[in-house]
Amino acid sequence: MKQLILSSALLALTAGGALAQDVVRMGTEGAYPPYNFINDAGEVDGYDRDVGDAVCEKAGLTCEWVTTDWDSIIPNLQSGNFDTIIAGMSITDERREVIDFTQNYLPPLASAYATMEPDTDLDSAVVAAQVGTIQASHVAESGATLLEFATPDEAVAAVRNGEADAVFADKDFLVPIVEESNGEFSWLGEDVALGGGLGIGLRKSDTELKAKLDEALTALKEDGTLNTMAKEWFGETAPQF
Repeated sequence: MKQLILSSALLALTAGGALAQDVVRMGTEGAYPPYNFINDAGEVDGYDRDVGDAVCEKAGLTCEWVTTDWDSIIPNLQSGNFDTIIAGMSITDERREVIDFTQNYLPPLASAYATMEPDTDLDSAVVAAQVGTIQASHVAESGATLLEFATPDEAVAAVRNGEADAVFADKDFLVPIVEESNGEFSWLGEDVALGGGLGIGLRKSDTELKAKLDEALTALKEDGTLNTMAKEWFGETAPQF
C-alpha cells in the first residue's frame, strides 16, 4: 500500500507522550478508498477507520481522527500534530528508519498496473504513481519512467490525458476504476506484492502506546474481527490472518 520515505533528519522532530493526553489522535489521508475516504456525512470512513475505531475500543483509548495530505503525513506525526498514522501505509524498512510500526493490521495486498493501451510495454512505459509510495519506488527501480503525483486520482488522470502510459497503485484502489470505465482501462502485466502489510505508524518514542495498540491488534486477530472487516471492505478474496 502507500508509503513515504523521508530523511532520517526527521528523527529530530519527535514528540512523545501520546498516552499522557486525554485523546489519541489518529492521522489519515481521507482520500484513498477503500482504505480511507471522506463519506457523504463529511466523516472519515473506510477500512482504516473501522480498524482504528476497533483498536481504540479494545485498548480502552479515546481517539479522534485527523486528516492531512499524504506527502506531509509523516512530518505531521513527527511534529506532534497527531499520534498515529493509520492511512493504508505499508510497513517498509525505509520507513522504519524514521518511525515505528505496530504489527500489521492487513497482510500484504497486490499492487497492479492499469492502462488505456493494452499493448504498452512496461519496460519502456511512462508510469504514473502517487508520490512517496512503495509503488513509486517499485516503478523507479523497474527501469520504466516514473511520473509522481500528489494524489492517486491525479496519477489516474495522467493516464486519461496521455501524460502516462499506465498507472501503478494498490489493486483494490484501481478495481472500481477499471471495472467502471466501460473498457477504457484494462489491467497490464501481473500483480505485484509489495511491502509487509499495513501497519499503524507511531513516533519511536511512543513505546507505551505501541504496546497497547499491538495488544489490541493481537486480540482483534484472534477473535476474527480483522478478517471480517477485511472481507467487508475488500471482498471474499481478501487476505486473512
